[in-house]
Amino acid sequence: MSRPFDYFVVFAEMRTGSNFLEANLNAFDGFTCHGEAFNPHFIGYPNSTEILGVTQATRDGDPARLINTIKEYSNGLGGFRFFHDHDPRVLDIVLDDPRCAKIILTRNPAESYVSWKIAQATGQWKLTNVKRRKDSKVSFDGVEFERHITRLQEFQVMLLNRLQTSGQTAFYVAYEDLQSLEVMNGLARFLGSGERLEALDSSLKKQNPSSLQDKVANFEDMQTALAGVDTFNLTRTPNFEPRRGPGVPGFVTGAHAPLLYMPVRAGPEPEVVRWMAALDEVPPKTLTVKHNQKSLRQWKRAKKGHRSFTVIRHPVARAHAAFCTKILNRGPGTFTEIRKTLRNFYKVPLPGRPEDDYDRMAHRAAFVGFLEFLRANLAGQTGIRVDAHWATQAAVIQGMSIFALPDLIVREDEMHQVLPQLAGQVGYARAAAPDQAAPDKPIALSEIYDDEIETIVSEVYQRDYMMFGFRPWG
Repeated sequence: MSRPFDYFVVFAEMRTGSNFLEANLNAFDGFTCHGEAFNPHFIGYPNSTEILGVTQATRDGDPARLINTIKEYSNGLGGFRFFHDHDPRVLDIVLDDPRCAKIILTRNPAESYVSWKIAQATGQWKLTNVKRRKDSKVSFDGVEFERHITRLQEFQVMLLNRLQTSGQTAFYVAYEDLQSLEVMNGLARFLGSGERLEALDSSLKKQNPSSLQDKVANFEDMQTALAGVDTFNLTRTPNFEPRRGPGVPGFVTGAHAPLLYMPVRAGPEPEVVRWMAALDEVPPKTLTVKHNQKSLRQWKRAKKGHRSFTVIRHPVARAHAAFCTKILNRGPGTFTEIRKTLRNFYKVPLPGRPEDDYDRMAHRAAFVGFLEFLRANLAGQTGIRVDAHWATQAAVIQGMSIFALPDLIVREDEMHQVLPQLAGQVGYARAAAPDQAAPDKPIALSEIYDDEIETIVSEVYQRDYMMFGFRPWG
């Protein structure tokens, strides 16, 4: 009898036990799991250069080729692990293919979040010898956790909807099931194998076996934050449109002013936040930026006459700001892995070391290279995510509006006039104008801007130019 599937995919996330699940799949003679085959920063495993003869460069150019190779040349039934930030082009291929077996691995998001924080702190992502175990107590960050759980939920909902609409099903595995020999043998049955294991793989060890209370330094803060999570979405107004996340954790509300700022990333966020704080003469860091959907609904009901707004930036200036702050510069909050991938695989001429010669012409060449990457990235032709810092502003605002409509869209070059008027409408008649953003570092856009850059950006961000009527920068 022919087998029911040609290959398999394990949908999982970091710190959900996917390494252990892969080890047990590979313990069967009839299965071969090839790691994170479509991780945009490596192929299979961090130190690998190819999978079954397919290199990372070949994979990035044609992801379907690697899938076909895994189907044809794996030892037995082949497959791979796939996380939410892996090559998005692969999703349509596997989700539309009923001959691809879907395995969905989940874990309590609080547990996976704390495990991820510990791994970051210790640098230990796998454990094979308990004598080498590293330990660390970590701090819980409510805003970071909200973003973590939102990403997980969005991905899980998308998988569920796609499987439902295509009439498919998946084999669901919880983190706790990984220790069950019966479940692993049941997975083998699902995949069409008659082979059964007599014992589970013992090479990997659980890294953090203690309770969350023992692993989190501010456990009481964590309990308080989790109590505010609307787990069952009880406060949601019924909505029959397709579900997607609006990015609520990034929204900012005034200290007393009934103003809701819905930022577009890589825009003048610091300047607007400082302006909002100045309305009530409070430090910017005291403004509420830890909202979830439940708390923001409560805020909106309590603040009668509230106004919501966002500020958009010229696409040239926004792309340059994203390039300088997230790609070119190093340090906390920058995209280190994407930077490496842009340099090594997309040949963007980024400086290799801080001490490299880097003048105005080198900066211009690097920025143009980044723009050419954005051209492919926004067209769905790369394995790297379309990050909020360079997604089209039209798409970002469309996503916001599913939860809360910004009733005012302000252009950055007009905000010194428009925002004081907005403040006056909610009772702040003498509001000052916001500061203008400082020039980008290390080299200002004005030093490299020319017609060629304008042409490239207007092509890459054609939707924003059309939707918002942008003219050439400056």
